[in-house]
Amino acid sequence: MRISTVAGVIAALARLAVAAPPTVFAPDVISGPGHDSAPAFTPDGATVYFARSSSAVSTIMVSQRRGQTWSAPTVAPFSGEWNDMEPAMSPDGTFLIFVSNRPAQPGGAVLDGHWNGRDWPQNGGNLWRVDRKDGGWGTPVRLPDVINRGTSVFAPAVVRDGSIYFMTADADGHHFHLYRAQRTVDGFDAPVAVSFGDPAASDVDPAVAPDESYTVFASTRAPAAAMDVFVVRRAANGAWDTPVHLGTEVNSPGSDAETRLSPDGKTLYFASDRVTPVTFPRTRAQATRDLARLSWDNGNYNIWQVDLSPWLR
Repeated sequence: MRISTVAGVIAALARLAVAAPPTVFAPDVISGPGHDSAPAFTPDGATVYFARSSSAVSTIMVSQRRGQTWSAPTVAPFSGEWNDMEPAMSPDGTFLIFVSNRPAQPGGAVLDGHWNGRDWPQNGGNLWRVDRKDGGWGTPVRLPDVINRGTSVFAPAVVRDGSIYFMTADADGHHFHLYRAQRTVDGFDAPVAVSFGDPAASDVDPAVAPDESYTVFASTRAPAAAMDVFVVRRAANGAWDTPVHLGTEVNSPGSDAETRLSPDGKTLYFASDRVTPVTFPRTRAQATRDLARLSWDNGNYNIWQVDLSPWLR
């Protein structure tokens, strides 16, 4: 769909009209007082891995669904020693890719990062893979240098054939861009920049359908207010179409990023620093409700969910 056409504009407006507003995911359990983001679900949707962060450290957590609720998160068995974040589950659930600042080689230095025009000591990232073994998880293995070409490689997404999308900073460290690395018999081909990238903006956090029919990502490109969520579909000829902004019902004035998909691809999960609007004067009862909500509604990232289907019609 090219929204430069009249029909495209009408279709985009129709999506806005039918799209339900986002809701916070598991408040006070998974969406808590810290920065919570990047949920990666097992194929049955019964277990979720996600990142819980502060300004100093990030850890991958795990929670199990019990009926309509989620268990209190615990540290994932492969995380906790290093700065770990952004888990991405393979479509078949047999392995998980995540980001870590752990040394590339045993005994080496913790990774430093460089983006937004500055250095980030001990906050670099490379992609690591951990496999399911005997009902648990094996030992994480760093992906090859063809993917981990620097120390600012983040936001993996795994598709059905094992190929990987990810983001990495450009040479001067001012913008992030999205890449795809084709899986081969013995590794990966050299990553290729996605055709829908914007060289003048930062494109981050790809969430890709297993069949690669569409991608949801975040970007600073117009008409983003800050970091906003977009969707791009693959045309009949196999080429990526023009990205579509998900509108102000999904996007907030602040940061909206870390996009992820439910196992069936119908629900979009994303992180947002939005807060619930408050109007004054308020009643004492409303003040009590507002205070109770501060356990998660405090301006840190929370995980939000929204029906994606209107954008895929």
